Amino acid sequence: MKLSEAQLKHLFKTLTDVSILLSTEKNHDRLLEIILTKAKEITNADGGTLYTVTENKTLKFEIMLTTSLDIHIGGTSGQRMQMSDLPLYNEQSEPNTKMVAPWAAVSRQTINIKNVYTNKKFDLSGPKIFDKKTGYHSQSFLTVPMTNHLNEVIGVLQLINAIDSKTKKIIPFSKFDQHVVESLASQAAVIISNRELIIAQRKLFDSLIQLIAKAIDEKSPYTGGHCRRVPVITRMIAEAACKADKGPLKDFTMTDEELYELEVAAWLHDCGKITTPEAVVDKATKLAGIQDGIHLVDARFEILKRDAIIESFIKHTDLQEIKEDKVLEEKLLTLDKERDMIHHSNIGGEQMLPEQLEQINAIANRKWLGPRGK
Repeated sequence: MKLSEAQLKHLFKTLTDVSILLSTEKNHDRLLEIILTKAKEITNADGGTLYTVTENKTLKFEIMLTTSLDIHIGGTSGQRMQMSDLPLYNEQSEPNTKMVAPWAAVSRQTINIKNVYTNKKFDLSGPKIFDKKTGYHSQSFLTVPMTNHLNEVIGVLQLINAIDSKTKKIIPFSKFDQHVVESLASQAAVIISNRELIIAQRKLFDSLIQLIAKAIDEKSPYTGGHCRRVPVITRMIAEAACKADKGPLKDFTMTDEELYELEVAAWLHDCGKITTPEAVVDKATKLAGIQDGIHLVDARFEILKRDAIIESFIKHTDLQEIKEDKVLEEKLLTLDKERDMIHHSNIGGEQMLPEQLEQINAIANRKWLGPRGK
């Protein structure tokens, strides 16, 4: 097939545009649709189907397009495929040699059928049944395996009924059509595989950071679930801010990548707790160490009360005078109140009033005599 200079320029531009579209498109369904649509456009095919290879060794129908029947199923159409997957192997684990698309995938060969109704090699009952139901006439088929850079077949691209641009009649797919579609299918397979690798890498990274967050939550039952709740709440706040149409946030926007970065930061906001001693992280109260420090504080208050009583004994020789010592009574009452306040603060919330902080600092600065008289 000899192309004019204008046709070659158009083909080159189309292939260049396809390369750009495939490399920039992030939506999986749109990506597959671009591959099939552009393959149809390049070969002037009336219809086409794109399959992907599944983990169960079958071909899954992804998209079906037929221009003359105005059929658009799968992809971005919103209409789900109702067709069953095509097996690549039979029950004896032998290659499925009867069906065109599975055999193209298994053999890694392009199959170019000039006429469905005269072909005896393959079971083409499916297209014939489709023709009877719809009044369509399936004739020429071009089935190309999509092979990536690792020489793995990840899908099959099948085009139906090449149309002569002048006569508008159905014609066989030319060798030139076959070479161009093979090139497009290979390029598309590499891009899809790279995209899947990126997605798999992101999933692995997400699993890792979620594992870290779960480990932090498990480390402290008192804040259990905190690391898992923060990302959800953070994303809700960010999305609400992006939707604001008035106020200081009306011009605020975030891209999908920025939202993802924020979500990752939310997952990892407590990652420093991994290396924090368990006595610091796993604490029911503020003064808890290996054991709750409140008991040491209680002991010191008792020492202060003891010192106050001893001081009163020194001043007063009579027991009755000691019992009636108002200064001692006030000191003991004050110490009890301060101890109660420390107990309350130890179990309290995340924030303290300025006057409470001032009172705690005053208590902390108080001097008392230890066992060595210091």
